[in-house]
Amino acid sequence: MNLSSRLLISVAAIVLLSGCVSLSKYQALEASSKADQDKLDQEVAALKTQKDGLDKDLAALRLDKQNAETQIASLNDKLAQLQQQSAEIAAQKDAEIQHLRGTYESLVKDLKGEIEKGEIKVTQIRDKLTVNLVEKILFDSGRAEVKPQGKEVLKKVGNILKEVKDKDIRIEGFTDNVPIGGTLVQKFPTNWELSTQRATNVLRFLQDEGGVDGA
Repeated sequence: MNLSSRLLISVAAIVLLSGCVSLSKYQALEASSKADQDKLDQEVAALKTQKDGLDKDLAALRLDKQNAETQIASLNDKLAQLQQQSAEIAAQKDAEIQHLRGTYESLVKDLKGEIEKGEIKVTQIRDKLTVNLVEKILFDSGRAEVKPQGKEVLKKVGNILKEVKDKDIRIEGFTDNVPIGGTLVQKFPTNWELSTQRATNVLRFLQDEGGVDGA
């Protein structure tokens, strides 16, 4: 082998050796690039998953907001209805009080004489009207029957009270301050029985003679 051939072989070997080094670097770069790409793909996938979760959270929040707005609107409607009902009830109550005031004034006018004598007392506290009658104007001592003077008074009271709507009339007993004695004990063992019978007779008279509804 001459010198030229040996020189050519040496050059070829150098070229081959150089080519092997370049391929190794390329493969290393390719592997590094693939690793970087895989890492980026993983980060993108993670970000996409995070975004999907945030989108779901946002959708849920929007639904909650919509439901809350619906509930608020419903509550506002109910509040408006309650306020209207409250205003109507208040107006009705005021009207009833005014009507009752008229009843009070009528009673005071028609029973002026008895009131001045202290036999009757008429009071009004807002929607409550009270008529107090002393027992002597209605009953004789020890008796449960309403006497004529008492009937006249009860007629006046009944004629006015029968015009009152939705009235709640309570008849309390008329107690006699004289102890039960003699033959009365057989009919009324105590003043309690006498008082109860008097109240019953007053109620019946107001219904039968005064025209007051007993319902």
